[in-house]
Amino acid sequence: MSNHIVKVALAQFNSTLGDKTQNLQRMTDFCHQAAEQGAKLICFPELATTGYRGDLLSTRLWDLSDSTGSETYQLFSSLATRLDLTIVSGFAERGHYLGEVYNSVGVWNPGCEDISGVFRKVHAFGIEKQWFSCGSDYPVFETPIGKIGIMICYDMGFPEVARILTLNGAELLIAPSAWCIQDRDMWDINTACRALENGTHVLAVNRWGHEGDLHLFGGSKILGPRGQLFNEARCDSEALLMGEVNFLVQAHTRLNIPYLRDRKPQSYQALVQNSPFTGEL
Repeated sequence: MSNHIVKVALAQFNSTLGDKTQNLQRMTDFCHQAAEQGAKLICFPELATTGYRGDLLSTRLWDLSDSTGSETYQLFSSLATRLDLTIVSGFAERGHYLGEVYNSVGVWNPGCEDISGVFRKVHAFGIEKQWFSCGSDYPVFETPIGKIGIMICYDMGFPEVARILTLNGAELLIAPSAWCIQDRDMWDINTACRALENGTHVLAVNRWGHEGDLHLFGGSKILGPRGQLFNEARCDSEALLMGEVNFLVQAHTRLNIPYLRDRKPQSYQALVQNSPFTGEL
């Protein structure tokens, strides 16, 4: 990265279920607000363009999904270049065969005519398995502010995901989410742990609002490389949370708390083996 300190924005808002046109307009407004305040990167929640509940959208999920050349791709590519802003957002990604949809997050960089990369959620939560195919890779994306790694909501509960991204060179971890109020305690624990374990800033942007009986509580946050809380959004409204990522502080933290350097991977074979204690075959 060219600058040690980078301003970032997290857009915590209430997507309207099934109304992609309205959601994209609202996201455009957030992008403009973020750029006006000097942000170089903005993050939106999980499935921000469509809303979260695949079970309520049913087969409309396919109609709302996006792929290369779609309205969403073109809009974000244009906005990223015009505003000099990297856009990271959840969306429903259309797969290669009819009816295949992924719960994905895309990265749109300034100066690029198309999407710069896609991460597909690996760990589907609950009923998501009925509507979404699962990814299997953990790519790291180049952006003007540095290399970023993405984990979507439930992915963050698996320490292996954040560690793989970090070992693959991610300098910043981003967690677009649709996290429910019942699990708020886990939200606080997971975000702090993933930051501390990997000596990295974590940008955790959560949905706010209701979809049916599901209460998505917001509480988006920016955490430092010791797991410390830098900025946090309220849990009773939408918010554009602004903050800074200081990569110099992150480098110093990794030297002072060398979890990465002191790893003993030769002793971790059990992590990639099935276990009779967890019901795996």
